[in-house]
Amino acid sequence: MRLLPFILLVFALKLNSQVDRIEPPNWWIGMENPNLEIMLYGKDIGYLKPETKAKGVKIREFSCPENKNYLFIELNFSSGCQPGPVPINLMKGEEIATTINYPLKSRMLDSQKRLGYNSSDVIYLITPDRFANGDPKNDNVDGMLEVSNRKSKDGRHGGDIEGIRQHLDYIEELGVTSIWINPLLENNMPAYSYHGYAITDFYKVDPRMGNNEAFKKLCDDAHTWGLKVIIDGILNHCGSMHWWMKDPPTRDWINYYDQPYVETNHRKTLEQDPYAAPEDLEILEKGWFVKTMPDLNVTNPKLATYLVQNTIWWMEYSGADGIRMDTYLYPEQNFSTAWSKAIMAEYPNINITGEVWHEQPSILSYWQKGKENTNKYKSHLPSLFDFPLQAALNKSLTTDNSWGQGWIYLYETLALDFEYPNPNNLVVFADNHDMSRIYAQLGESAAKVKLAMAYILTIRGIPEIYYGTEVLMSSPRSRDDGKARGDLPGGWNGDLINAFTGKGLSAEQKAMQQYLIKILKWRKGASAVQSGKTLHYVPEKGIYVYFRYNDEQKIMVVLNKNEEAQKLDPNRFKKTIDISTKGIEIISGKSISLDGPFQVPAMSAMIIECK
Repeated sequence: MRLLPFILLVFALKLNSQVDRIEPPNWWIGMENPNLEIMLYGKDIGYLKPETKAKGVKIREFSCPENKNYLFIELNFSSGCQPGPVPINLMKGEEIATTINYPLKSRMLDSQKRLGYNSSDVIYLITPDRFANGDPKNDNVDGMLEVSNRKSKDGRHGGDIEGIRQHLDYIEELGVTSIWINPLLENNMPAYSYHGYAITDFYKVDPRMGNNEAFKKLCDDAHTWGLKVIIDGILNHCGSMHWWMKDPPTRDWINYYDQPYVETNHRKTLEQDPYAAPEDLEILEKGWFVKTMPDLNVTNPKLATYLVQNTIWWMEYSGADGIRMDTYLYPEQNFSTAWSKAIMAEYPNINITGEVWHEQPSILSYWQKGKENTNKYKSHLPSLFDFPLQAALNKSLTTDNSWGQGWIYLYETLALDFEYPNPNNLVVFADNHDMSRIYAQLGESAAKVKLAMAYILTIRGIPEIYYGTEVLMSSPRSRDDGKARGDLPGGWNGDLINAFTGKGLSAEQKAMQQYLIKILKWRKGASAVQSGKTLHYVPEKGIYVYFRYNDEQKIMVVLNKNEEAQKLDPNRFKKTIDISTKGIEIISGKSISLDGPFQVPAMSAMIIECK
C-alpha cells in the first residue's frame, strides 16, 4: 500500500508536466563551442530527469535551481551529431513524463567568416518605432499592453521592421553602408515601451515591430542592397514585465530582488578608481537603471550563459554583421569580458561597439581590447563609441574662436588618442538617440551641422549618423528623448513632408541631404579617410586643418568656423602637402591651387583631394 502515493505522483506528473518555454528555442551544429545550456520552464519541471539517446548528443549535466518550475540541461554536441530534432525524454522515475524534440540545425554557409563593420563603413542609426510605418496592421496587437498613440511624444508611433525594409533603397542612396537598429525585441510594458530597452522576451521580436522572420528577411534584403546590419543588444537589465519576473529561477537572478529599490549611481569611474569603496562599486553594477528595468545578476552562472547564448542565437539566426552593446560597463566587468570573448570566438571577423558614456578618454579606453590597465583588467571589446570626441565637437562649434575655445577642444581631445589601443575602431558621431539632436545642439544652424558632418566623415574612426540628420530634424536643446526620437517625415501615410521623396522639404533640408550624399559617396572610394594616417595642425583664427593620408591618397580637410570667408596660406602645411600643387575640393568639385593662398568660404568645410 505504501507504493500507491508514489504511483499517483508519477501518474500526475505524466499527465500534467508541460514545458511552457524552451530557451534557446533551437541551436546549430558546428559552433565553436560544442556545449549548450537549455533552460526549460513549466510546472514542476525541475523534478524530472532528462535522457537522450540521440547520436552525437550527450547530456553533460542537468540541474534544478531553487524554483522547481525550471530545469537546466547542459548538452554537448560531438562530431557525429546531425541536424534534425533531438528527442529528450523527461523522466519521473522509470516513466516518461514528457518528451521534447529539440531542433538542431546546420549553420549558415560561411557564418563564422562574416565580416563586420569597420572604418570603411558609415553607420545609419535608426529608432524603428519612429522611422517608417510599413505595416499599419501591427500598430496595435492583442495581448500587447501599450497601444499606438502618435500624438504622444513618449508613445508608440507605429514604425516597424517593414518600414525599414521598404526604404532600404533610400538608405543605400544616402551612401551609408550599415544600419544600427535600436532594439526590436518584445517590450510588453504598460507605457513608454517604444524605445525597446525594457525587454520582456529575449527570443521574440515585438509583434508591433513584426516578427522574428521579418527581422531575418530585413537582414537578407539589407545584404542584397550592400548594407550591413548591427544588432542593438542588452545585457544589463530586462523589463519589469518580463515573464520571469513573477517566477524567477533563483532569488539572485535579479539584483536586489524583493528588496527596497536601489538605483545605480552611474559613477562610471568606479571600475578604475584605486580608492573606490566596494559598496559604491556594488551599487554601480547591481543598482537598477529605473524601476521598470530590473538589473540582471550576471554573476549567476546560469544567467551569464543564458545571455551569451542569446546574443549568439540572434547573430546566427539573423545573419547580422555586428553588435552595439547597450550600457556596457554596468554589468560586472569580468562577465562583460567573457561575453565579448565568447561572441568573437564564434564570429572572429565581426565588430562589437560598447556604449560607455564618459567624456574622458582615460575612462573610455579602459574598456577597449588591448589596453594595459594598471589594475590588470583585460577587456575583449573591440570598439567603443567616442563620447569624448562628440562632446568636444559640440564645444568646438558652440564656443568662440579664442585661444582656449573653439576648435581647440577637438584638437586636444584627438591628441589624447594615445590612450586607446585602437582609435581607428572607435565610432565617431555627432548625436544619437540618447541626446538632443545635433541640429538643436548647434542652435539650428545648418552650416554648423555641415561642419560637424564633414568632421565625423573625414576623421579617424567609424562614422555614425542618426536618422533624420540628413533633413535637419530637430528637438529641444535640453534632452527630451521622445522629441529627439521624432518621426522621420514621410514614414507615415498622410505626411505632408517626405524625406524619402523630397516632397515638402525646405531648400535648406534638400541641401543638407545632397551635402551628405556627396561626401558619403565620395568616402566609399577614399582609402585615406577609411584607413589612412592622421596629421593635424593647431587651430588658428577659427580654422582647423588636418590631413588623412596613405601611400595612394592625401586628403586635406579645412574647417572654417568664422562668419566670414578667410584666406588660407598653404605654406604652413607645405611639408605635408609636399609636391602637390593643386587639389579637387570634393563638395564643390572645384579645382584648388595649393601654390598660394586660397579662400575658404564662411562657416564651411573644404575637403581637398591633393593631386
